[in-house]
Amino acid sequence: MTSTAPAPAPTKRDGELRVSIVGGGASGVLTAANLLADPETRLRVTIHESAPVLGAGVAYGTTDPRHLLNVRARHMSAFPDTPSDLIDWYHATGRTIDPLAFLPRREYAEYLRDRLSDVADGRLQVHSGRVDDVVPTDAGYQVLSEGAEPTEADAVVLAYGNSAPAPLAVDGDALPGAAWHVADPWDLAWIDRLPQDGVVVLVGSGLTAVDTAITVLEDSPARRVVMVSRHGLLPAAHVEQQSTAWVSPVPDGPLTADQLATFFDGQVAAARRQGVDWRAVVDGLRAPTQSIWQRLDADERRRFLSRYARHWEVRRHRMAPEVAARLQQYRRDGRLRLVAGGLTGLTERDGRCQVRLGDEAEHLPVDAVVNCTGPQTDVGRSQNPLLQSLRERGLVAPDALRLGVSCRSTGEILDPSGAVVPQMYAVGPPRKGTLYESTAIPEIRAQAAAVARALTTAGSTQIR
Repeated sequence: MTSTAPAPAPTKRDGELRVSIVGGGASGVLTAANLLADPETRLRVTIHESAPVLGAGVAYGTTDPRHLLNVRARHMSAFPDTPSDLIDWYHATGRTIDPLAFLPRREYAEYLRDRLSDVADGRLQVHSGRVDDVVPTDAGYQVLSEGAEPTEADAVVLAYGNSAPAPLAVDGDALPGAAWHVADPWDLAWIDRLPQDGVVVLVGSGLTAVDTAITVLEDSPARRVVMVSRHGLLPAAHVEQQSTAWVSPVPDGPLTADQLATFFDGQVAAARRQGVDWRAVVDGLRAPTQSIWQRLDADERRRFLSRYARHWEVRRHRMAPEVAARLQQYRRDGRLRLVAGGLTGLTERDGRCQVRLGDEAEHLPVDAVVNCTGPQTDVGRSQNPLLQSLRERGLVAPDALRLGVSCRSTGEILDPSGAVVPQMYAVGPPRKGTLYESTAIPEIRAQAAAVARALTTAGSTQIR
């Protein structure tokens, strides 16, 4: 590990604060929009993004109008203090909108870009190209990206979103780079090569797999999809808006994962006795989730992740009702099958492959095996050139659970010794080990707003 002196607290050059944001998906755009929201603030924001458009990232980069948000429109404002902002934007563009609707995700990316454009006011620069390194200097930081001159910054925000999934493997052997092996489900060129009667295995059964299944099956009625995952669980569906809220009396003091699970089950049972759906219990726990997570010690967090996390996630991150209805129809028609137990065997034959799923005895001939396992979160094993460079410089370290970077709950990055790296912050998914709820817009926008306040408050050098 290379030893470097930490960057100093930010100092404004000629009254102008320079902030570099690494990542131009939702997390990066929300951070920039909050920084630039006050036109009187003297600062220069640079977004570094390798994708051709801002606001997209993995979550909102789809161009398929059948891929919907999994949160209702009225909860998706970019700004915590203006909850109606997305609805207002739709009306301003001459469109009608149901606040309870689940909108196409590509339209949300358009909204983010528009709102960023509204506040930029000549204070925003966008650098295309992948960021490979961030170098501490006597004056702050230099951000190094391919094909561009170094960017000088007083502060850096890591908002790189969700990383690519870890490579697929069977019995410890990585899948070969064959035409049938799709390492990136969002590189949709593979679907164009798929036969009209193709059979596809999606490894994973979360929201990425759901979107992929819709595109594959809707484009050709003769295709079939098999989803395989360890648990064989699909995300639950939203229902019509509940009229009854449920506020759970969260126990005080330290908690164990088992106690937390027992408490949740008890709340669901209590709600049921009063005719209240379990979804109200999940939604009512959203606000205290961060404090509950911080009351679990490291061992209890690990137990939660190994024993309960998947069952919580499928209830917490639900599908839009129309998406769930599509999947139900596919299953009734015999075009979609769900298998537990994971991918347990694979052989190649004549340009196709045969796979064994779970404990099934027969091998299934398929045209594509698609990695929908979700993002690789372990910063210590990431092959991302930026994260590798930051590790070598001693600027970042994985959190104890390897869900993201080591940081404070306020987003300040911690180095391998646990010391604060001055004026380097994380927003969004990189915070997940510290704040478990860090992947949905309502939480990300709150993080972005807090970091923006910390950086633009006169005399502030750190969040306390």
